[in-house]
Amino acid sequence: MNAHVQAPPSPVKTTCPYCGVGCGVLATPDGQGGADIAGDTGHPANFGRLCSKGSALGETLSLDNRLLYPQVDGIRASWESALGTVAGSLRRIAEQHGPDSIAFYLSGQLLTEDYYVANKLAKGFLGTPHVDTNSRLCMSSAVAAHRRAFGSDTVPGCYEDLDEADLIVLVGSNTAWCHPILFRRMVDARAKRGTKLVVIDPRRTQTGEEADLFLGLKPGTDTALFSGLLVHLASTGSLDYRFVLDHTSGLDGTLERARAIAPTVAATAAATGLSETDVARFFELFARTKRVVTAFSQGVNQSAQGTDKGNAIINCHLATGRIGQPGAGPFSLTGQPNAMGGREVGGLANMLAAHMHFTPEEVDRVRRFWSAPNIITGEGMKAVALFEAIERGKIKALWVMGTNPIVSMPRADLIRESLKSLDLYVVSEAVADSDSARATGKKTVLLPALAWGEKDGTVTNSERRISRQRGFLKAPGEARADWQIVCDVAKRLGHAQAFAYSGAAAIFREHASLSAFENNGSRDFDIGALSDLADTAYAAATPLQWPLPKRGKARARLFADGQFYTFDKRARFVAVQPPALAQAVSEDYPLVLNTGRVRDHWHTMTRTGKSQRLSAHRSLPFVEIHPDDAVPLGLREGDLARIATPHGTVTLETMITDAVRPGNLFATFHWSAATASDARVGALVRGIPDPVSGQPELKATPAGIALVPYRNRGFLLTRGEQALPEGWWWARATIAGGSGLQFATQESSRAVALMMRGLFQGHELAEYADHARGRYRCAVYEAGRLVACLALAPAEARPSWEEAKALFAETEPDPAARRSLLSGRAETASAGPTVCACHGVGLDVIAGVIAAGAGTVEAVGAACKAGTNCGSCIPEIRKLLPEALARNAA
Repeated sequence: MNAHVQAPPSPVKTTCPYCGVGCGVLATPDGQGGADIAGDTGHPANFGRLCSKGSALGETLSLDNRLLYPQVDGIRASWESALGTVAGSLRRIAEQHGPDSIAFYLSGQLLTEDYYVANKLAKGFLGTPHVDTNSRLCMSSAVAAHRRAFGSDTVPGCYEDLDEADLIVLVGSNTAWCHPILFRRMVDARAKRGTKLVVIDPRRTQTGEEADLFLGLKPGTDTALFSGLLVHLASTGSLDYRFVLDHTSGLDGTLERARAIAPTVAATAAATGLSETDVARFFELFARTKRVVTAFSQGVNQSAQGTDKGNAIINCHLATGRIGQPGAGPFSLTGQPNAMGGREVGGLANMLAAHMHFTPEEVDRVRRFWSAPNIITGEGMKAVALFEAIERGKIKALWVMGTNPIVSMPRADLIRESLKSLDLYVVSEAVADSDSARATGKKTVLLPALAWGEKDGTVTNSERRISRQRGFLKAPGEARADWQIVCDVAKRLGHAQAFAYSGAAAIFREHASLSAFENNGSRDFDIGALSDLADTAYAAATPLQWPLPKRGKARARLFADGQFYTFDKRARFVAVQPPALAQAVSEDYPLVLNTGRVRDHWHTMTRTGKSQRLSAHRSLPFVEIHPDDAVPLGLREGDLARIATPHGTVTLETMITDAVRPGNLFATFHWSAATASDARVGALVRGIPDPVSGQPELKATPAGIALVPYRNRGFLLTRGEQALPEGWWWARATIAGGSGLQFATQESSRAVALMMRGLFQGHELAEYADHARGRYRCAVYEAGRLVACLALAPAEARPSWEEAKALFAETEPDPAARRSLLSGRAETASAGPTVCACHGVGLDVIAGVIAAGAGTVEAVGAACKAGTNCGSCIPEIRKLLPEALARNAA
């Protein structure tokens, strides 16, 4: 072999950092700080499939806006100085105000090893119980429902149940967009075995478009629907009385409460706003189908009655014995890549560690295992209460790891202001310009953390499967692993022996050992078989599903034997409260605001926002409104509207659609202060917490909406990020070759022309102006290279940027392209707005292949690849088919 020829790099098996599906990824480093990405065909979560976000991971690895060095009060510092500041401040604050004046706010995107040491330091050695996580906003109602019903936070089923079910009921889950790979399994099951799909959601999402039965119920009435179902099952003799008698308790009282809430099909329909026909059809489908999976997600959990909603679902499965069986069971779809791992280590304020809680025996067990001098003995404050305690001055120090609460938490504006009062504000973060990294306390310390592709450890997905995240890139700058940062602080606090880990593998072994410590089958979470895993075996570990006890068999499904984790081994039926929204609408706030996600973005876009593919599908923050509500308010498609609640305002672009119910709005929470001028939806939400789980209500906030009549709209494309003047409305998106801003302003076209000349002095400017009609276009060149272009028009004639984006991708446009930038009329067709992000296929391309004769989703995919990867764009393609065919026929 030629010594100068290097062998190609080998793919590294790792796990996707987005949702809780936990897809396996093959990352092949390119030697330039990036990587080629493919699905891992051997991973049992995805068998090689990746969604649009996973497919684009290679486009998100740049070091743009990375936090690379420690900072203290905005000034670069050494690690020694920064860690000394953190440790010294924590010690002083604990001495002056008590250890319970210190709080940690963690993330479902941390690795299990990071989570474990942070929880151990806080709850065992600092002695503060106030450790919570953004999973409180995500899955804590499911956790509480599991614990009430099963005696433990146990997900009973596995992904194979989706392949084997004859009926899949999706409740409050836009699975096609939020868990696309699982949705593909459901669609495959429908094709192979005729599986029926029922979708229950106030909003007719893309998942609802694909359903055999869509139930667009009134917000907050899930408990009425499932109470009615329980009554129907009992009245039609559809209960499994043997299972109920042998393995459960509490049915009589639960059934009595259900009859009080929804005694008949008619009463259920009246309570939920559904038709009696649809309710009866759903009840009959559930009753006559043995293999039923009911999967639920944020639409259930993010509610002031989220725990009751989860238990109302579980009640119906317990009553029919449909739990722990192939193709049957309630299934919580986890939102984050390691929300489950955080639950395993006790990362929530109402947990201790290894699925233990706060009985004296459990506290003593963890104390002895850790040799913990300051073990806590009770629950801490959950997220909403924790941040309210900062406002009151009770919490003096806060350490945030890997999350962005100033965007994602309810009442986000108040939280941003309250942080200024903290004596110590520490942020372990990979991103320098996140809203939370830019906030300040009296003493602010930023600690650069490793990001996906650099860090090494484990995550656990929705089906209890532990997979490895492996590093394949070098640590940039001075970034360190979160676990290492925590251990370095612990050592400076005098706890060196308890935090002397040689690496992530050593932490994992301790975590596994604690799960098995004095367990003997009494706790569900047991991975004792992995407690002696050598470093080499840890490095090479394949995905494994817990429980994995030292003695006994691993089980994909739990509770098939009817044995639960309550003291008498019986599951509990739970009598739920009648449905009610936490806050009622009013004259000033007459609409109900629902919040959620888009297909191609994740959380606050610090990662997905770097990809031009992922930024192309939904490039503007938007609000969906029903035509019946929009018309009286004078709102048209694409107008800018101000949404107001008692807690804040945002300005979003309107999408008028009958997918939302009359009286309802829907807005997404992804846009932050870094990506939009006025779109932090978290600031609108009060977030009244569920009394059991502490999870805040994020799906039903009273709101008002009104037109914002901006004079002009336009876009600005630049090679680097550019700021716009104060008072302009804008939203930023990554584009091929640079950064794009879509904006609105009250300024005249003449003022905008002057601004461009000022911004790009010394450059060649090509301009077109018709100031009488309020139109202006400009292209900026530097030695023949296109460095910026802008288009402005009256708001009602706002210019599209699709053609300009395509031209901007070429740094030195030809004469025809230069003319097009000024005329606004491209001489060659663009692909149009992106529909399929996986393959970068635009609307115009899809419309073209339909016009050429592609009359089915499959034919469209064969012609242009759209819809052939993760399939999350298939509902949109299916909707385009009749529209395009009708136009062609006309």
